[in-house]
Amino acid sequence: MSAGTAPRARATGEGASATRPPVRGGGAAADVAPVWWLVVLALTPVAVLLGTAWALATGGAAAPELVRDPGALVRYGLPFATLVRDLSLALTLGSLVLAAGVVPARAPSWSVAARTGAVASGVWTVASLAVLVLTAANLSGTALSDPAFGGQLATVATQITQGQALLVSAAVVALVATAAVGVRTPAGAGWTAVVACLALVPLALNAHSTGTSGHETAVSSWGLHVLGVAVWFGGLMALVAIARRTGAELPVVARRYSALALVGFVLVVTSGVANASLRVAGVGDLVGTAYGQLVLAKAGASVVLGLAGYLHRRRLLAGIDVRTATGAGARGPFWRLVGGEVVLLGAVSGVAAALSLTPPPVPQELPPAPTPAEILTGEALPEPFSTASIVTQWQTDVLWVAIAAGLAVAYARGVVRLHRRGDRWPVGRTVSWALGLLALVYITSGAPAAYGRTVFSAHMIQHMVLSMGIPVLLVLGAPITLALRSLPRRKDGSRGPREWLVALTESRWLRVVSQPVVAAVLFAGSLVVFYYSPLFELALSTHVGHELMMVHFLAVGYLFANTLVGVDPGPNRPSYPLRLVLLLATMAFHAFFGIWVMSSEALLANSWFSSTGWGIDALADQKVGGGIAWGIGEIPTLLLLVVVAVQWSRSDDREARRTDRAADRDGDAQLAAYNAMLAERGRQDPARRP
Repeated sequence: MSAGTAPRARATGEGASATRPPVRGGGAAADVAPVWWLVVLALTPVAVLLGTAWALATGGAAAPELVRDPGALVRYGLPFATLVRDLSLALTLGSLVLAAGVVPARAPSWSVAARTGAVASGVWTVASLAVLVLTAANLSGTALSDPAFGGQLATVATQITQGQALLVSAAVVALVATAAVGVRTPAGAGWTAVVACLALVPLALNAHSTGTSGHETAVSSWGLHVLGVAVWFGGLMALVAIARRTGAELPVVARRYSALALVGFVLVVTSGVANASLRVAGVGDLVGTAYGQLVLAKAGASVVLGLAGYLHRRRLLAGIDVRTATGAGARGPFWRLVGGEVVLLGAVSGVAAALSLTPPPVPQELPPAPTPAEILTGEALPEPFSTASIVTQWQTDVLWVAIAAGLAVAYARGVVRLHRRGDRWPVGRTVSWALGLLALVYITSGAPAAYGRTVFSAHMIQHMVLSMGIPVLLVLGAPITLALRSLPRRKDGSRGPREWLVALTESRWLRVVSQPVVAAVLFAGSLVVFYYSPLFELALSTHVGHELMMVHFLAVGYLFANTLVGVDPGPNRPSYPLRLVLLLATMAFHAFFGIWVMSSEALLANSWFSSTGWGIDALADQKVGGGIAWGIGEIPTLLLLVVVAVQWSRSDDREARRTDRAADRDGDAQLAAYNAMLAERGRQDPARRP
């Protein structure tokens, strides 16, 4: 159930008392909270340690190395330090998320959530440094007591990719810990959580070696997996931390967390399946290898936990509402709600920490004699292009699939909510939004994505559709208008999805970049900046650069399309004649860029496209790509021209109807006043008289 939809959640909103409601029926109900609190605190670390120990013994991750063994302290210390880092990571993000959008800002429990995030981020910093030190010892095979270890640590941290990633992540975490200490508002908690997510990027890149098979899928799925764990398990741990200071707002906080937990559960399961598919080849690997058995144990526990938690939550949330309404202690059901989940999730986290150090059955190296393109991208080279490849060739980007799926579900929930309320939502907008998301999935995971990293013409198709085609469909779906009409308002000082959306759309930064001229300059000018600078090759050679490239193309295209044909709240849009002038001028620059690329004799990203090994003339293919940039832009331009013309016509019709209704109401007072003005001028100027 979504936040704010239950009657009890609305009843406990703004102005809810922070004190615990009176307990009726004796002291037993009042004593259950401390008892359950102690039980959870005692069993959670036990479950974590047992899960880790079992996984280490099963997977063999702590077995002594035959060559250059760093010692038992490193072998056992590294998985446990990794576990502490992962738990504190989850608790930091979970606490910040609760403070940013779940707990009422005026409740005493809000400050507890903020302090929990600050403390957890400090632990995360120390644990990150410990993981760096132990990883350096493990990679170099040097004991911590060895006098040469200092030099080995410096070498790993500055020259080895894995060590560099851990060092950068630790530095970002230290920044998060510093910022978390000063968090005083939900907005501060939200932006600190965003910075904390940046610390996951180097860890995700380090989760699967660059240049090995399935690198990009592994990176994206690992990042989604950690975010899911942070929302689900981290939020649950934070909920335990603040529960004793949560008064009458307990039902609404528990219900809001329940909605977040469902999102986290879906992310954990789907990303876990995607990641495991790269490391196990089939049922035999799952059953017959230590890695596969750990995967089965983790997956089984996660699914059972998610389903049991959902059923448990449905029953106990209703019990919490009833008990709070009647004054009977609501904390007994609450602690039963979270206690079992925390313990089992702790055990699953222990298994996950050891799993990350257990070698998988499927080799993660590229096949023998890989092609240059496989070495550069870490993905198998697709089949030579054919007509059938347009449909059959896929290279799934789990990040964009997850984004599209999330946007589709959110939009559908908004439409259903309006329908249940008796409000109408145009079918055309829903169809436009759905087509835009389907196109987004295809462009980021279909044939354009499979060939786009190694063939310039395919890359240009991906670019043009991302920046000129998909944004028009998404803008016509009017997602912000739908969200503002369907999402409930928060009145308790917390920031829900609606409040965050309003804050973003009304931010000074977005108001600047959404101005028509600025949006047009970003849309057209970024072409030259991107393709004629090192940014292009960076986007081709790195996973983060590639994802940021697609975000940029989609974002600037959306801003420009929203300026011309958007119906959502936004910047002061120019008049329709000026919109047509802006569109034609921008598209003319776009066409000029395509001609420029076609006529160029210099190969863009020369060191990349000349090394992909496709056996094609890269310069000739670049000229084809320039023609695509020139020609494919005509279709979206025509579509935009038609939409602007239709909106212009409808605007004139609406204005005419408005004028007619006003004339009917006041007897055409405006025309009468105008005629009276002309008559008065005629009396004052005898020369104008007939």
